[in-house]
Amino acid sequence: MTTGWEAAVEAQIRSAQQRGEFDNLPGAGKPIPGRDLPYDEGWWIRSFLEREQLPSDLLLPTPLQLRRRIEKLPEEVRDLPTEESVRAYVAALNTEVVAWLRAPTGPRVVVRPVNTDGVVRDWRAARERAAAERMPVAPDPEPVTVPAPPRRRSWWPWRRR
Repeated sequence: MTTGWEAAVEAQIRSAQQRGEFDNLPGAGKPIPGRDLPYDEGWWIRSFLEREQLPSDLLLPTPLQLRRRIEKLPEEVRDLPTEESVRAYVAALNTEVVAWLRAPTGPRVVVRPVNTDGVVRDWRAARERAAAERMPVAPDPEPVTVPAPPRRRSWWPWRRR
């Protein structure tokens, strides 16, 4: 038994089908993705992250996110142009670490502020290595061969004895 509201909805669906509004929809005739897989409670989170192209690190608790950022720090500062920008980046990260240490939430994970001078030292060393690799290597100079002077011919006739 249908109610008046359900009958109205069914009537709208039927009229839309007759007008052809459901024809040629994307995915028509294709199997439903993941239908044969076992049920996963977090399917919608995974599909959202995939659809929006977001990193899965966003789901981690704060201390683990901070540890990941500290691990990736050399890669992050590698392309920064100046020492001041490297120091500013590390200072911002250290500010977040200290803020978490003052009011920790989530699992108890050891997170310590980063040594700024050590990061700058490593940044300089990486830049010097990259500059040395970019320097063109001069090819070994080929030995210069000086042609022998041509033999002088004598203008005097040869004498036979």
